[in-house]
This record gives sequence, C-alpha cells and structure tokens, in this order.
Amino acid sequence: MPTYMQNRELSWIRFNERVLAEAADESVPLLERLKFLSIFTSNLDEFFMIRVGSLFDLQSVNAGALDSKTGMTPKEQLDKLYASVHPLIKKRDEVYFNLERKLRGAGVFNLSIAELSIEEYRFVRKYYEQEIAPILSPQIVDSHHPFPHLQNKVLHIGVMLKEGEKSLFGVIPVPQSLPDIVRIPGKGLRYIRIEEIILDNVETIFSMYRISEKTTLCITRNADINPDDEAFDVNQDFREKMQRLLYERRRLAAVRLELNSPVTSEFCKYLCETLELTPKQVFISRAPLMLSYAFSLAGDEKKHLLYKPFTPCRTAGVSGDTMFRQLAKRDILLSYPFESMAPFLRLIKEAANDKNVVSIKITIYRLARKAKLVDYLCRAAENGKDVTVFIELRARFDEQNNIDWSERLEDAGCKIIYGFEEYKIHSKVCLITRREKNTVRYYTQIGTGNYNERTAEQYTDVSLMTSNQIIGREANEFFRNMALGNLLGEYELLLVSPVSLKKTVLRLIDEETAKGANGRILVKINSMTDVDIIEHLQKASCAGVQIDLIIRGICCILPGIPGVTENIRVRSIVGRFLEHSRIYVFGKGDSRKMYIASADFMTRNTERRVEVACPIYSPAVKEKLMHILETELSDTVKARMMTSDGSYVRVAGDGVDSQQVLMDEAGETDIPEQVEGFVRSMIQRFVGTNINVQRNTTH
Repeated sequence: MPTYMQNRELSWIRFNERVLAEAADESVPLLERLKFLSIFTSNLDEFFMIRVGSLFDLQSVNAGALDSKTGMTPKEQLDKLYASVHPLIKKRDEVYFNLERKLRGAGVFNLSIAELSIEEYRFVRKYYEQEIAPILSPQIVDSHHPFPHLQNKVLHIGVMLKEGEKSLFGVIPVPQSLPDIVRIPGKGLRYIRIEEIILDNVETIFSMYRISEKTTLCITRNADINPDDEAFDVNQDFREKMQRLLYERRRLAAVRLELNSPVTSEFCKYLCETLELTPKQVFISRAPLMLSYAFSLAGDEKKHLLYKPFTPCRTAGVSGDTMFRQLAKRDILLSYPFESMAPFLRLIKEAANDKNVVSIKITIYRLARKAKLVDYLCRAAENGKDVTVFIELRARFDEQNNIDWSERLEDAGCKIIYGFEEYKIHSKVCLITRREKNTVRYYTQIGTGNYNERTAEQYTDVSLMTSNQIIGREANEFFRNMALGNLLGEYELLLVSPVSLKKTVLRLIDEETAKGANGRILVKINSMTDVDIIEHLQKASCAGVQIDLIIRGICCILPGIPGVTENIRVRSIVGRFLEHSRIYVFGKGDSRKMYIASADFMTRNTERRVEVACPIYSPAVKEKLMHILETELSDTVKARMMTSDGSYVRVAGDGVDSQQVLMDEAGETDIPEQVEGFVRSMIQRFVGTNINVQRNTTH
C-alpha cells in the first residue's frame, strides 16, 4: 500500500480532535467553547452511527475486505478506532471540567443536586413532581419483563436493583419531550440537567427495591442504512420507503455504550452481554453524555461570553435594480456567511411574480426548518410557472424534513422528482427560464452549499448567479437528463458526476503535471478520499507542481514526504464558521482555470452522486474567489498544517484569522439599504440620471 495515504476514519478522528482544540482555546469566548464541545460530541455520535456502523456491516459481509489506502481489514480499523477514541473521551472530560470552572467564574452554574439551596431544591422537587414524574416510564427486567429496546442517542437512567438476594435491572428513558436543562430562578445563569433530577429520584421511583448502582447511559446504534439493500415493492411510493427506513434506523444494532459514571464489572458485563457489545465499545465519561443544551444558554445577560454578533452583509455592487437586469450586465458571486443569501432569494421571489418567467428548476438537498425559498417556489407554481423540484429524500438525518417539504411543494403545484435509486442528487443548481424580446433567456445559479437559509449564516459557501447562456443551456440539459433518468449526459462547460467531473479533474491535474515546476494547483474542499485523485496529485508533486489543499476534514493524502509528496501542503481551518465551500483552481495568472462545485474529492461524490462543478469566467468573480483562498492561505490563527504523519500543527506567523478578516471586509463594504436609497436619490436629484451606487471593495 502507498506510504503517502492514511486511513479515512483515523483522519476524521484527527479532524474532530481539531474541533475539541477549539473548545480548549482560551481565545474563544466561554459559551462558544461549550458549543464546540457539543459539536465535538455530536460529531462523534454521527461518526459511530455512520462510519463505525458501516465497518461493522462490512465485517459481517466481508471480513477480509481491505482498506484501499492502508490495507487494513474492517476489524483492524475498528480496533484502531476504538483505541483512538478512548483518549479523546478522557481529553473531552478534562476540557469540560476546566471550562466548567471558568464558566462558574463568569456566573454560569451547571449545578448538582447537592449544590442547591433549600429553596432551589424545593423548586426542583416541585418541577419533578409536576412536569417529569407524570411522563416517566420506568421498567424492570425479569422473567416477565424482557429487556426493552433502548432508543438510539436517547439518555436512559440505568439502575441495578436488589430484591433480597436477587438482582434486577431497572431502566428509565429520559423523555425527549422534556427540556435538556431546568433553569433555577434568581440572579445569574443557574441550571440543572434533567437527568440529574431523575437520578436524584431513582430511590422513589423504585421504592420497593434496594438501589445498588445507578448511572446515566446512552446507546449509539448503527444508522448506516442503504435504501438499495432493502427489499421494497417495485411500485411502492418513494416517500413511504423513506419513512420505513427512518423507523428501521431507530432499531439497528448497538455500536457503542456510554456511561456517565463508572460501574461495577458485574453491571458492565450485564449491559455488554445484553446489548451484544464488547468492553472496548464501552466509554465512561464524567462529562454530560449530551451537551446540546450549550446552544440554549445564550442570552442577553451572558452575550459577552459569546462571539460578537455578526449579520451577513449585502454584497458589494448589488443594487436595488431587478436581479434580472443586474445579472444581464455581470455575474454575481455571493460569499456566505459574510454576505447575505438575500440576493438569491430576491431573484427567486422576482421570478415567482414576473409574468415573463416561464419556469424554475432547482435541486434541493437540505433546507432549513423555515424556508422562504419554499414559499417563493410555491408562489411561483400558484402563479402558473412551471416549477420542478428535484429533492433528495436521502439527505442523511434530514430525510423527514425533506419529506415534509416535498409534500408542501407538491400541494402548491410544483412537480416533484425524487432522483435516482442508486445516486443521490447532491448538486446545487437553480435555473430560471424567462422570455425576453421574443427569445428565451436563462438565468442560472450554481453553488457549493445547500439552499438552507439557516446554515448560510453559519457555513462558508459561495454561490454564483450568471446569465451566461451556454451555462444556462447546459443547466437546462442537465435538468432534462435528470428528469429522464439519464446520468450519462455530456456537457461542454459543466462538470457533472458521475460522468465528467472526475475525469476532467484528473485531466486538469495532469495538465499541471506536464508544466513541472511551473504548475500550480489550489483546491479548497471538505474531504479528500478519492484514490485516483490522490495518486494524480502525488505524481504532480513529484513533477514539481506546487499544490495547496485547504481541507477542513478528512484528508487521506499525507503531505510533505520527501521525494513523494514534498510539494503538497494541507491545511485545515476550524473556526467560528464551518468551512464548506468547494473551489478548484488549476494554473496561474490569467490562464488559470477555476471552478466552484458541490463535490468534495471523495469517491462517493465523484462516482456515486450527481454533482455539478461550474467554470468561472468573470475576471471580477475570479479575483474575489482568489482573494478568499489567499486569505485562508495566510491564516495563522485558526489554520493548522498537516504533517507527514497525519497530525496537525499550528501555523507560524502573524495573527491572521481568515474568517475575521473576511467578516471585517464584508462589514466595510456594506451600505445599509436605507443609506443606499438616500444616496441614490441625492445623485438623481443633482445629476438627473438613475445611477446605481457602487461600493468600494477589496475583492
């Protein structure tokens, strides 16, 4: 096996360790650090559900299967993963309790029962009796009561009971309808977690037994369901199929047991045997098993413990004129979350009400719980436009949300297409067709991130809006092919997987390889696992091509190995916003070729999904994208460089935080709408012409 590749799962663990490092970073506000700790925890949950779960599946089907990058079997990978996670849990505990001490110094108290005053305890006791006790469902396990199904990622109180000489197991699911925490009245931010309250009342709940041990526990189950492996009727509605899969996911085999306190070997053995787990799959954490409550602690009284509020700014140069007229003059690139999604939403809203618009077509992978985009698409359909929505029901963990939205859109008259059985549609493409002066014109939007209005304020993504008619015609051909189930369409400009994206990327890498030391490759993506692309990049490095990879998460290529990957540099940026944009750059100067894309360099994206990459032709847009990339290459605060063994180290240099730089620049170029309107009216008064205000920008 190549010496310049590392295991995908171990690379992911190193990435999540980077998230944990943000929770430990003294320069990050305290409540934001608690949020990073929560993100680290939820990342780990999903990792076990998906990646560890899939390795267990692989082991049961083909125990001898070898990892293409390291040659490890599924069992060898699982052994290394469990061994790598245990130290991380210990480190998370250390970070958590250090953070708790600092939060207490700032007036934020996560209280235990023992710390409550008499009045506070009375309040908690009353809350328990009125709100918690009536909805608890305790159960014992004996010859008449079988061991219950413990739901995935739901807290349970586990209790070992004694009835004379006989031992029994008791369990209390923590109701999901309850809040994670109960705030204690009075000054300051004082709260107690729900599971702590229930634990305190275990003796009352099981009053007829003697309590020998009690703990909070949580099961993580395999959630890696492949719909194509299920035996469904051919004519079964796809929405019903996904509903069934969601039910199945709740009942899959356990892959991890978490305990909130140590237990005796007898108790642990009982749980392992019952849940069919091995001791290495048991993780004891003194920190809370769920930390999602961190996001509910933000309030005006503690806003100094959070990042300074930032509102996405208006894009420089976007005026009050109609979006169609503006796009007819130039391409517009939105850079989230520094700039607002509003211009794109405005384009869809205008299209919904424009009598000249004939149709709107869009691919949807994830949406927010509340989505203006859906309102505008529904309005367009109700106004007689032909609205076609390709919605992916298999967007992992967003399936139910997408099912709900598909029903709403369908009820409004939109045409809903669910895509392919074997290929997820992950592309981010929207096409508006409009009649103008007896001809048809296309307005196309292609982005790197989802049409999720909430995450557009939290993820870094870019979104191109263009009236380039060749791109528009190809986008129209793309939608036609998707509707016909044709994955083999050929396109002149767009790179579309599974057909042309990968082979074009490989060709572009090879073109740079042929240039030797004059070659240049700069790529920003979320993950890199595709072996073919890795091998071509390694050859390019050996030819002297300078290669910079900005990869937030998984990266299976090891950089900086002398004579092998010495010209490859890999950096990861983990900061306030989730780095999510995908930008490919090949070459230097005016001849460079640049794309924005929905695809990472992962085999699943390049071969098993429908993805779209769009070339960039506008010099201004190219300049803006290069500025983003160069700013990230200069980051010395949140960036870490990967070493040749796969670990990460800090970057030396002046204190440049790329996300903060881009926030500051966006704020400098933003002109509030009311100010812009006043300036425009003054210009019109003195000049007598309709002039759009142009903002200064460094892009």
